This record gives sequence, C-alpha cells and structure tokens, in this order.
Amino acid sequence: MKSKNLGFNSKLIHGGGYEDPLGSATVPIYQTSTFAFKNADHGAACFSGEEAGYIYTRIGNPTIGALENLVAELENGYGGIAVGSGMAAVNTIYFGLLNQGDHIVSSAAVYGPSRVVMEQHYSRFGVESTYVNTADTEAILKALKPNTRMIFIETPANPTMDITDLKACAKIARENNLYLVVDNTFCSPYLQKPLDLGADIVFHSMTKFLNGHADIVAGMVIAKEEGLYKKLRSMMTNLGCNMDPHQAYMVIRGLKTLGIRIERAQQNAIKIADYLEKHPKIEWIKYPGLKSHPQYELARSQMLGSGSMLSFELKGGLEAGKRLMDNVKVALLAVSLGGVESLIQHPASMTHSKVSAEAKLKAGITDGLVRYAVGIEDVEDLIDDLDQALAMV
Repeated sequence: MKSKNLGFNSKLIHGGGYEDPLGSATVPIYQTSTFAFKNADHGAACFSGEEAGYIYTRIGNPTIGALENLVAELENGYGGIAVGSGMAAVNTIYFGLLNQGDHIVSSAAVYGPSRVVMEQHYSRFGVESTYVNTADTEAILKALKPNTRMIFIETPANPTMDITDLKACAKIARENNLYLVVDNTFCSPYLQKPLDLGADIVFHSMTKFLNGHADIVAGMVIAKEEGLYKKLRSMMTNLGCNMDPHQAYMVIRGLKTLGIRIERAQQNAIKIADYLEKHPKIEWIKYPGLKSHPQYELARSQMLGSGSMLSFELKGGLEAGKRLMDNVKVALLAVSLGGVESLIQHPASMTHSKVSAEAKLKAGITDGLVRYAVGIEDVEDLIDDLDQALAMV
C-alpha cells in the first residue's frame, strides 16, 4: 500500500512500506543474528553495497527496518536509524558529527544525561559546549563561536517546558553552516515535525510516547538528507548500539495507537493544568496549552497540540513538593513519560541530579519544580488524586 498520502493515524497502521512475503498482518520478528547468502557472489555484493540484502542484525534487520521506515515517514525524513535507547541516539549523533575542537550550543534545560555525557565525557576529547535558554534566540546567537558545529535543542524543554522557535533556529543554523538537531521526544511527530521546520536531524527516546507502554527502552534518529543519514548509520553500526528485533516489534505495536493515546492524554493534561493553575497551593505552572505560558503563541504556531507534559511548583517549595509526590496514589512516583500511566517526579534530585546545582538554577530547574507526565486514566481520578495529595501539603 502506498501510504504517503494517508492521514497520520492511517500511516501509523499502514505506513513504512513493509510487505510480508507470507502475507502476515503484522511485521514478523526476525529474531536472528545473521542471514545466509544465496551464494558467495551474493555475499560479496551485499557487503560492497552493490546489492540490497541483509547481512547481520547489527547492520540491518527486516523487523528493525520496518520500524525505521515507519518513523522516518511519520517525521518526513529520508531515513531512520533505530538504536537501543534514547541515549544511544544522542551518542550516535554526538559521535557521528562532532570532532575534536568542535563546539555545540544546547538548551540549558535539555534532558539531564544528554548534557552530562557532553560535559563530563565528550569534553575529555576536546568537544566544547555552551548551554543557554534557547527560548531566547538572542542567547543562541551570543553563544556561537567560530568552532560551533551544532545547535542541539529540546522543545518543549525537559523539565521547564520552555518552547524554542524551530524556524528561527533553522535560520541561524543555515546562516552559520551548523547542524540543527532536535529532541522531539516530548511531542512525537503527532504534535511536531522539526524536519519540516528546518531541522537537519530529529531524534526520540522511543521509550516514551512512540512505544507508549513503559515496557521497552529504545531510540531513533531520523535524518532529513541521504548523506547525513548514511554518515549516522555508519556510526551506529560501528558503535554497536543497534536495536533488538523484539524491541522493534514492540515499538511497532505501540505506535499503532500513538494518535489516540496522545489525544486522550492531552485532553486530560489541559483539564489538570487548569485545575492546578487555580489551586491556592500552586506557586506557578507551565503548560503550553495555558495562556499564561510565556511562549503560548509560539507553541500554537509550531505544535499541533499542547501535549501531556507539565511542570509546576508548590508554594511550600521542595518540602511541599515531596509531600505531594509521597501522597499521590494513582500517578506513579517514577521517571520517564509518554506511557499510558501518569507519572510524577522531582527532576532536581532525579532525572537532572547529575547536572551541577549552578547549571540547574541557571536552566530554571528549581528544587521545588515537580514534573507531571499525564496518562490516559480517567481525568476525574487524576484530579481527585492530586486533590487529596495537595490536602496533605
């Protein structure tokens, strides 16, 4: 089936172009490490690239390939590269595109490990980094150096929910011959398509919304152009951070309901954000769907919805937040996001604990900030849960 002109939800079911030779209604799991060649010449042709064919699952696999093609189609990219985790995606990009002496500019409130691995490890090999509030375009421009090679952003930012102008960043990248890399985990291609807005690379922790069931760890890199795709693909196979075929099968299965899961979670999030904004014990809340969000209009212009992630702080600061988190009963006190279940966590001591105190403060990750990932439960139960927990504060 030609799926290019189908709607998004139809692509989730029929996209990617995989056709099983036996007519299976689902993509089979090719649980194999290696593939047999027809003959010696065929093997040589596969290795030389003169003929298409499978060699070894680290290099390529039909189940994994089906997932890669599907996500690339959803993101309007040239090709996808499936990897074992979101951090494998980050390292494939860093390792594949940065050289000794290069410099990157990144969102200060980017996912904690994406920053920590750069500051603590890539710095050992001479890669420099500057972290700014990329919601401020002028801050990006001021951070550029002659050796800047990449702008690496996450929007909405984790966990501050700041929104970065993707078109403005793409313009800066083009004018300065830089790669623009976007972590699209918080939105998924259902709500935002960075490649359409000028990004060169988009990536996901597919552990989150794309899989959506908190049972798989996985990542994906999607390149806009063929040359960049081939460069990153080669790096992935050399790093050996490929995905497992069973992982790929599970993500394909989870993807089929991405649209309806996000719609339900987003509907819940809007009601919860409105409830929290009006609650007398809440100091502040940031959710792109609230008019009080500083980049509300920008979010409306580049996102197709407000998503299901929000952050807030109680008037009692950290101690009040801890009491809230210790008393919720429906939402789980756990890191991650994008699953069917609601999760609540404390970024400063959990997901961003390895980021320095000074850097966290500069990024807006206060000790009192609580991150809430809204799931698809009945919203009345989620609000009642927050209500009883807030009564304990």
